[in-house]
Amino acid sequence: MRKWFFAAGLAAFLAPAVALPQSPSSPQPPVKADPAKPEAAKPEAAKPEAAKPDKSSVYEQLNLFSEAFERIRQDAVEPVADQKLIETAIAGMLSGLDPNSVYLNENEYKALKAPAAETASPGLVLTTQNSQLKVVSPRDGSPAADAGIKPGDLIFTIDKEPTYDLTLPEIEQKLRGPEGSEVTLMLRRGTGAPIETKLKRASDKLTTVSTRVESGDIAYVRIAGFDAQTVGALADAVKQVRQQAGNKLVGFIIDLRNNPGGDFDAAVAVADAFIDKGDIVVVKNRKSDNLKRIAATLGDLANALPIVAVINGGTAREAELVAGALQDNHRAVLLGTKSFGEAAIETTIPLNGNGAIKLTTARFVTPSGRVIQGKGLDPDMTVSPLKLEKVAQADRRREADLRGALKNPDAAKDGTPAAKPGNSPGTSQSNPPGGPTTPAKEPSATTQPAKGEQPSVASGDIGTTSDEQLSEAIDVLRGLALVNGRTTAAR
Repeated sequence: MRKWFFAAGLAAFLAPAVALPQSPSSPQPPVKADPAKPEAAKPEAAKPEAAKPDKSSVYEQLNLFSEAFERIRQDAVEPVADQKLIETAIAGMLSGLDPNSVYLNENEYKALKAPAAETASPGLVLTTQNSQLKVVSPRDGSPAADAGIKPGDLIFTIDKEPTYDLTLPEIEQKLRGPEGSEVTLMLRRGTGAPIETKLKRASDKLTTVSTRVESGDIAYVRIAGFDAQTVGALADAVKQVRQQAGNKLVGFIIDLRNNPGGDFDAAVAVADAFIDKGDIVVVKNRKSDNLKRIAATLGDLANALPIVAVINGGTAREAELVAGALQDNHRAVLLGTKSFGEAAIETTIPLNGNGAIKLTTARFVTPSGRVIQGKGLDPDMTVSPLKLEKVAQADRRREADLRGALKNPDAAKDGTPAAKPGNSPGTSQSNPPGGPTTPAKEPSATTQPAKGEQPSVASGDIGTTSDEQLSEAIDVLRGLALVNGRTTAAR
């Protein structure tokens, strides 16, 4: 009988979740309203929703769950706490959705809410791929960036503990610690030998905007992430550059390479800073194809001067939002290599048991409707980092390759075949990789990327004299400035 009481209680507990796919109190993607402008586009006619499963079917599935729960409690060779079983079940439900949807237990949720000043980290933005831990990008100025860690590097152990069976919240907890303490990582880059490296943990207070005058007449603006201070820092930086260059300024280079994203509001504001009119982004959820269109407001920090935006495989999430907005509004030429391809918006929803779930509740597309999720953005001009060694020229792994990646819903519409997640060589989803066990020498100049990888630039090389992509961007910008000057003169 206890099984059926349990099923009834569980059904009552889960019933609101069945009726309400997204909590009304959960934070929604911010929208910058412009009352002076009409609605940019009317939502399409509501599409008939898929038939909802009847309640009897839901209760049957809950009975199945309760039966499995009771058998485990009674027959497992080792006793398991009820709380652990329930939390593992919730984590399992989320793990089947996409790489970003995860369950946070009470301790993990507390750590998420804790002020960043209380702990430090090596400065890595990570995701999972075929049960492997992959670097999306190191943060600028972080110990990881200083050590030369690049987008696409795979991490197999953290302080000797394998990472393949850890969740992202668990990994984040292991990486964080007192400022100045060390964490040891075992990683591999492409087809190179395993590398063991020690990184110091440092404060997360990193500069997201830096700028300088390049060649006397070009504003170089490096945006390494997005937080609440980014927009103000950008305005101050552009003002400083204008004071230095005066009337000589001919254009802007906006560097979004190895930018893993960040605050959605800040990214929208950064795009708006350079776009005078038009849409910035379209946010979609499961209920509507046009949930929200976010429009630009008047004003352009660049004063209509030409812009070249530089992207690469480490340009992800909100950084792709900015790049896509600039490209669709013909406000910038995109130069570099294909971006990462992740456009998910996550919502953290607290649960009654003091834990929470991080759930992908929406995704965004470019103003023209181009899908970023699983595809990435193609640059207008493809320029790879200059390398002395011979390397494989192929697309690097992206969001579409990640285990459980969100599918591109428009693939069937435009004839694009859906990407197959999890095609990493030498791994399988059922058999997690053991990873390297023996440290090797530091990577040499002849280290080659794995098949399916492009050479990527280390954060420490971005904006330096050896930065081939920046050099090319300067040449392109000068050409645009010349054309812009002729057009202005003709007027």
